[in-house]
Amino acid sequence: MSLDLVPRFVGALPWRDTEPLECVSVVPEAPDIVSFSFRAPSGAWFDYRPGQFLTLELPVAGGPIHRTYTISSSPSRPLSISLTVKAQGASIGTRWMLDNLREGVTVKAIGPGGIFIPDVPADRKLLLISAGSGVTPMMAITTYRWDLGGQPDICFVQCARRPSELVFRKRLEHMATRVPSIKLHFVVEQDDPHDVWTGYRGMFNQLMLGLMAPDYLDREVYCCGPEPFMRAVRDMLIGFGYDMEHYHQETFTAPVLTQADAPVLDDVVPSAKVASEIVFAVSGQSVTCTEADTILAISRRAGLNIPSGCTFGVCGTCRTRKLSGEVHMVHNGGITDEDIADGWILACCSHPMGRVEIEA
Repeated sequence: MSLDLVPRFVGALPWRDTEPLECVSVVPEAPDIVSFSFRAPSGAWFDYRPGQFLTLELPVAGGPIHRTYTISSSPSRPLSISLTVKAQGASIGTRWMLDNLREGVTVKAIGPGGIFIPDVPADRKLLLISAGSGVTPMMAITTYRWDLGGQPDICFVQCARRPSELVFRKRLEHMATRVPSIKLHFVVEQDDPHDVWTGYRGMFNQLMLGLMAPDYLDREVYCCGPEPFMRAVRDMLIGFGYDMEHYHQETFTAPVLTQADAPVLDDVVPSAKVASEIVFAVSGQSVTCTEADTILAISRRAGLNIPSGCTFGVCGTCRTRKLSGEVHMVHNGGITDEDIADGWILACCSHPMGRVEIEA
């Protein structure tokens, strides 16, 4: 803290969104991802909860627009506030920020707001899962817990396309080297050219989750990223028997102001109380079962031999064609999207949702 700020902060009031914010720092984090730090010209301090967001009024060509961004800084450091933003191909507001927002420029802001906050005891174990710029609230939550001191038990999972797009990697590693109870796990889809990556590679899946956080049932889960990614995470947790009352998420497109505004998650949860039927076309057998059964388990019960290996959706040995009906399948990389589109399934991790006919 610089000396000229000390007296202003001691007697200052909390910032109110009637006062514009002054940009004081612009830091590139990754390709098309930049962190902007702001200060209140009056010397006011920032009062918010880790995981909340701000809405900026941006003076783009054609008239001002409003864009909402999660705060990436921690309220434990209240003299400034930071937003880490990513410009997509069709971005207007975020692209304006990257092209025009510099030190000394002021913008109007509304907030803070949002309910994506770790409203649990400080000793509650956390599992933070993010993809892309969904890492921003996780950074705020982790920094806040780190600043509180002690040994916060945090399992931090960040997924990105390649290592160069892992936002805050060095800052996270700095915290983890000093607080051993913060465990970091990075997952990338592909390597960077002319670089070496020795961490997890591929799409985040159940196997990775089990290795990273074997005590996941004891943790409060916070997830942020594109909806397909979060849906996959929910499927993993449901498949593991996780109590989804302890699952929380924030979306890119619609930050939630109040609990009443939170979207209802209509995830598929196979039930042992709902009857299903599997028809094995080649043998001509029809077997009644429930949604909680897998096609592989029922085939074995019927005396049929569907080849299998791992029984966990990895090896692809139990791949078989679905002729009709719907299944709920949570696999771990043993089948491609193209095969799924062509009607193939993995029997070991496919649950029949009603009447299903397979080529076996």
